[in-house]
Amino acid sequence: MRVPFPRNLSGQLALLLALALFAAQAINLALVLRDRADFRLAQATRPAAIRIADAIERAGDRPLAPDRGRVRRRAANPIPATLERHPEVADELRRQLTELGVTARRIDTGVRPLEDRPRPRRPGRRMRNGDTLMIAVERADGWIVTNAPWPRGDQRLFWALLGQTLIIYALILLPVLWIARRISRPMRALATAAREFTPRTTPPQLTVEGPGDVRDLIVAFNALTQRMTAMLDEKDRMLGAIGHDLRTPLAALRVRIESVDDEDDRARMADTIAEMSRTLDDILSLARLGRPSEAVTEVDLAALVDAVVDDFRDLGAAVSFDESPRLRMRLRPTLFRRAVRNLIENAVKYAGAVEVSVHDEGPRVVVCIADRGPGIPIDKLAAVFDPFTRLEGSRNRDTGGIGLGLALAQAIVHDAGGEVTLANREGGGLAATIALPRREAAG
Repeated sequence: MRVPFPRNLSGQLALLLALALFAAQAINLALVLRDRADFRLAQATRPAAIRIADAIERAGDRPLAPDRGRVRRRAANPIPATLERHPEVADELRRQLTELGVTARRIDTGVRPLEDRPRPRRPGRRMRNGDTLMIAVERADGWIVTNAPWPRGDQRLFWALLGQTLIIYALILLPVLWIARRISRPMRALATAAREFTPRTTPPQLTVEGPGDVRDLIVAFNALTQRMTAMLDEKDRMLGAIGHDLRTPLAALRVRIESVDDEDDRARMADTIAEMSRTLDDILSLARLGRPSEAVTEVDLAALVDAVVDDFRDLGAAVSFDESPRLRMRLRPTLFRRAVRNLIENAVKYAGAVEVSVHDEGPRVVVCIADRGPGIPIDKLAAVFDPFTRLEGSRNRDTGGIGLGLALAQAIVHDAGGEVTLANREGGGLAATIALPRREAAG
């Protein structure tokens, strides 16, 4: 199972500090335990070594008495084989005895648990808290035996270190979390503003707060949005001026061709001017799509598509429409009508007959424009949405413009939150599908 890793700044800082504090406390615990083990070893061996050396020195050349206080002599090793051995105690005791000038053949140790220790002979005598370490040193005249206290593991040390760790966590992690949240809050607001930025509306200015670096970043972002909004406004004004300046000479040309006597030439000139007007409209619409002037309103999607189909029928095109129930949606009706018209117009040019239908699929609504034309090669299905792309390479005006119809339709549908896809049909032909998320009007 994968361990979840925090993605925000405060969580990562808290995790990093928690791991660092845990590592520091683990090292501290290891050092304390080692010091405590060394102290317990010295506490058990040093007094015992001194007692043994002192008893041997007092005895001199005489054999040690069988029972001489806390140091006794035994003929054999009295430590039972069942007791727990501690070789490190024997090694340390041998080293200390050597320092005291006492030579030992063998040294054996065993820990006798507290519950196995005989009861005290005198009533009221208190027993030491801990086990007993039995020490037996072999010499030429027998075994020298003594006992030493052997403390048990102290649980208080664990709880003391745990409490210390919790106090350190509280004193360090809480301020760090507060600082991290103080930093991350304006950064989250900045990230949200950047994600929600659209050229359609003027973004609000973010509140300048947080540390100095974060405040500088917010100030820079506010200035950037202001510059971008000003650039987009300038672009809209420029496009409006271009459209006005180009439509004026086109209108003048329409008037002048009326003086041409040859009717065929006049018709071709009129078609050329109309094509130039449509091209200009497509270019301006595509350029302005990010900041449409049309508001989102409630529409009946089925009725809207049916009205577009009726326009083609009035022009004599073979376009059929499957009747659909009322579908209330919130769209920019003029723009969406243009997207549907561009897709139907593209199908009429290449196939002649077109079938249009609208389907309610629950979470989404689908508009399908299908034909039985030549279709599109699979490797070109995505490329046809690029501006100024035409699969038909001739300059014939009857089979294509300048390649902006599909690009404009896709941009309009994307602006509405939907997707446009093209797919070849079984048996030949092409199906263009507009899928819109189900955003019904309120009420």
